[in-house]
Amino acid sequence: MRKKTIAVDMDGVLADIETQLIEEYNKEYGMNLSKEGIQGLSEEEAFKERALLHRILNKGNFFRNLPVMPDAVESLQELQKNFEIFIVSAATEFPISLAEKVEWLAEHFPFIKWENIVLCGSKRIINTDYLIDDHCKNLDYCMGKPIMFTAFHNINKTHHLRVNNWKEAVAVLNETL
Repeated sequence: MRKKTIAVDMDGVLADIETQLIEEYNKEYGMNLSKEGIQGLSEEEAFKERALLHRILNKGNFFRNLPVMPDAVESLQELQKNFEIFIVSAATEFPISLAEKVEWLAEHFPFIKWENIVLCGSKRIINTDYLIDDHCKNLDYCMGKPIMFTAFHNINKTHHLRVNNWKEAVAVLNETL
């Protein structure tokens, strides 16, 4: 019998991009943004200096040094017992991130095989039973069941099943077995 499949986004789901992005943005722009202060804002509203944002995201080692989201490693290990896990990242927007993301995954998630890592431009082609992502632009096209991982920019979105953390994600997915 085939295991059900889960596609898991990286940035904002496995990797805590918010913390590092806010820190770098504040340092570069002299701002005082905080996680609490950007809740409910779109990425464009939170990070108004778009050129600076793109410069930060294209800086070497930005993606390589992101912190791991709490409980992410243990949660994927647990889910892997009953599901086939694919890591899916729309990484080609920031080409420097491609090798960094592969290295980051090898360090933090060595139990994910290279065959189960998909670095792409658009996630519309992903056909898994579930997609865990923080962006509606990806979840809206999900061919399976979309699961929205809470992030500052999606707090006010309500049209997908929401999980606030990895413990909730595991509970929701284990209910489907």
